[in-house]
Amino acid sequence: MGKVLVAYFSASGVTAQVAERLARETGADLFEIEPEVPYTDEDLDWRDKGSRSSVEMSDRGCRPAIRSKVGDMSQYHVVFIGFPVWWYREPSIIDTFMEAYDFAGKTVIPFATSGGSPMGEAGKNIQALAPGAKVADGKRFAAETLGKDLSGWASEWI
Repeated sequence: MGKVLVAYFSASGVTAQVAERLARETGADLFEIEPEVPYTDEDLDWRDKGSRSSVEMSDRGCRPAIRSKVGDMSQYHVVFIGFPVWWYREPSIIDTFMEAYDFAGKTVIPFATSGGSPMGEAGKNIQALAPGAKVADGKRFAAETLGKDLSGWASEWI
């Protein structure tokens, strides 16, 4: 049986906190999905239609480059994918990550952080990017979610 990976993208640090707690509670490896070009506060201004995040999210084919890769994805049988909710779905950099690996035969579980926006079509989108994988619907968490609550949720897959 393979190992468990928690891979995440965090723009503000909130998703990082939840991902770190999840990895610690489950004994999973942790991998940060970092953009090759870091986002600035101006890039993340969702109210500005010309901001980098707005431009990326309006183009469904956009694939922001990632700084590094998971060394050996084949060793993982369960992969949790964490991200902040952007425009009611996963950020485009998550799509880049999903297309970079073969997830066939793996269980992929999205999780998100948000002040209140639902995950929308994220699970469906991730399934389309991971042919042959079993992709769960996933769940949205608040920043202050306790580790025991995360491990209880994750226990369904590990």
